[in-house]
Amino acid sequence: MARHKKRRPWLDYLVYLAVRSVVAGARRLPTGVCYRLASLLAWVMYKVDKRHRQVGLENLRLAFGDELDEAGRDRIVRGVYRHFCMMIMEILHTYGRIDLTNWRRHVKLVGHPPVLDRLITGGPLILLTGHYGNWEIAGYLFGLFGFPTASVARTLDNPYLEAYLKSFRECTGQTLIPKSGGYDQILDVLQSGRTLSMLADQDAGQRGMFVEFFGRPASTHKAIALLAIEHRAPVVVGVARRVGPGFKYELRCADIIEPEEFQGTTDDARLLTQRYTTALEGLIRQDPTQYLWLHRRWKHQPQPRKRATAGVTA
Repeated sequence: MARHKKRRPWLDYLVYLAVRSVVAGARRLPTGVCYRLASLLAWVMYKVDKRHRQVGLENLRLAFGDELDEAGRDRIVRGVYRHFCMMIMEILHTYGRIDLTNWRRHVKLVGHPPVLDRLITGGPLILLTGHYGNWEIAGYLFGLFGFPTASVARTLDNPYLEAYLKSFRECTGQTLIPKSGGYDQILDVLQSGRTLSMLADQDAGQRGMFVEFFGRPASTHKAIALLAIEHRAPVVVGVARRVGPGFKYELRCADIIEPEEFQGTTDDARLLTQRYTTALEGLIRQDPTQYLWLHRRWKHQPQPRKRATAGVTA
């Protein structure tokens, strides 16, 4: 039997206090100083985090093949560490500093008129992105604009950090749905004509739906497509991509998938899943350093079909 790790509330609380102290200190620093600290932290993590560094290099080899040599893959992995350390610093400066009077200094909207029209008229809607760019800022901005989303997210093991992070994420009206055990809440969001946001690039295990991602089968959660089809919810694929020095992002809508485009066949879920996966791939290719190559996207692969064994007669 698997043993569950025993929780130590006192240790969880000490970690929480340490994080609160770091956050309080970082938020008092100019963003330029935070970026320099992020670069230093990224260099340290690249050096000591050998396991994830190797995962990133292998993922890039699988994704790009001969398009990248060893030096090119290493350059991207270094950029990944730098980007995500910078992103953390930016998240600390997002909440409470970006508001309706100054958001244009930091974010440019691209391709959003049809999305905003749908949000205004109402009806179920699914917003999809991946571990690319700064996925936290999109939920913050939609809430700031008066269109709060319900976001599916993994619950942290540390309850004190979970409550703290939740307070950040929900400060503009966004609500969180736990990834585990939150299916009824997901149904309630769509049935009541609200907006659901999800990360759509996580390995779904051996039972997931395998679609092409950078030319290789990737296990993908089929529930997103099934929910969209059942509730007639358009699927919007987009990202928040860093586009300039400093805290500047492009919030881009890359594709809007209407359920009416499909023919009502048993293959609709696969076609929809492949389409949003392809859209995400196209966005990632614009700047691979902003994608989290450090997670095992191709952890599971399709199992070869067993040959039927002919019966043996006596």
